[in-house]
Amino acid sequence: MKVLVVEDDKIILEGLRYSLLGEGYEVVTACSVEGALEMLEMDRGIAFCLLDIMLPDGTGYEICRKIREKSRMPILFLTACDDEVNTVMALELGADDYIAKPFRVRELMARMKAILRRTGEYQEQEALTKIGRFTLNPKTGKLYDKETEVVLTAMEYKLLLVFLNHRGQILTRQQILSCLWDEVGDFVNDNTLSVYIKRLRAKLEDENNLIQTVRGIGYRMEA
Repeated sequence: MKVLVVEDDKIILEGLRYSLLGEGYEVVTACSVEGALEMLEMDRGIAFCLLDIMLPDGTGYEICRKIREKSRMPILFLTACDDEVNTVMALELGADDYIAKPFRVRELMARMKAILRRTGEYQEQEALTKIGRFTLNPKTGKLYDKETEVVLTAMEYKLLLVFLNHRGQILTRQQILSCLWDEVGDFVNDNTLSVYIKRLRAKLEDENNLIQTVRGIGYRMEA
């Protein structure tokens, strides 16, 4: 699922982008009303919107109004304005939820998933994903070889999601490491990344070269 994050604070924006990528979402970003509306016009694959209220050239309310003219896309407001007037206005404009800064990333993810379940859009996350002869169920986080479960560690699963989220794209080692960044401060270094890729390939019995090494650049999943 592709998420548009509209936030003018670059630090918050990058933190959200890394966290969402780590959860398996595709992420596009904007830092202004104009940029967000252009992104929504260009990219029809966007399925969820995280909106800051105060932006350099206007407010997230303007973006919300434009979206609601054409779509029931889930919208969650992120804002430092934690007062009743702003909350009511956001909800009356058609937002699905509202979370005040500072917020915990895990709470944000839980709220997003609750919204998606309520709106019925969570089916995209629940849909079974084919990887060669394997099947991944994102809802349960389980990988199967026909009917046999292939047990993955938490980091192997996150690594697999990174590759699936960028199928056909070449990812540098640094890009992969960035996607695996954890909001609680845990991270994978360059040496352990090699180990996790080797283990994931072994569990995929990668005779079909699902995870390809692009010499001198990084890796690509073609499944």
